[in-house]
Amino acid sequence: MSDTIIVVPCYNEAERLPVEAFKGFVRRTHGIRFLFVDDGSTDATEGVLRGLSASDPESFCVHRLAVNSGKGEAVRHGFLAALESDPDYVGFWDADLATPLEAIREFRGVLDGRPEIEMAFGARVRLLGRAIRRNRLRHLLGRLFAITASLFLRVDVYDTQCGAKLFRVTPDLPVLFREPFASRWIFDVEIIARLMRARTGTERPQVRDIVYEVPLSEWRDAAGSKIRIRDFVIATFGMVDIIRKYR
Repeated sequence: MSDTIIVVPCYNEAERLPVEAFKGFVRRTHGIRFLFVDDGSTDATEGVLRGLSASDPESFCVHRLAVNSGKGEAVRHGFLAALESDPDYVGFWDADLATPLEAIREFRGVLDGRPEIEMAFGARVRLLGRAIRRNRLRHLLGRLFAITASLFLRVDVYDTQCGAKLFRVTPDLPVLFREPFASRWIFDVEIIARLMRARTGTERPQVRDIVYEVPLSEWRDAAGSKIRIRDFVIATFGMVDIIRKYR
């Protein structure tokens, strides 16, 4: 069975980290480990994570950043640490489990079954029979941002910002995470931009050939999670900077 490490960025998650959900998942699932990155939390997050790691050191480990650097840098540091263990797959997952952990198995099934696919990205597609529960404003702004990202990147992508992604470990993967991200929050777009720059003008498979978007069966807005139109505007300008940098 494939060896998989899931990076979970955490900032001040002491009161809402679903510890029992993580414990229950590893009890019924083999070959998946979690690396929690404490992004300079100022509450008791580190203690909660250390306790989780002590309960099952084989399944849970902790990497702490001294100062808060943003989700992108937390994920980047986690990936570099995870790659040292030489796993088959490395991914990242939001700590609030807006995407249930069970979806990891589906993502891994895509990569196991299709060797040409290097990246499986979650997509929050509202379809009949699927439980995608999003605030209407968040859904609207998310769709606008994804459409804008597709236009700037010149590649069709339905959902750039879903916090559930799994990557096949290849010689190219560490390069995508070697340098700090320019953006704290829309680093997902920057990952795609870096990949496109690395493959442009080569005979290597392009983004549209190696990225597979997995329509999620379930996703929910986490309590306390908010988005404002101002955040959308800031993210859009950040995307412009990213495209300029990697064009």
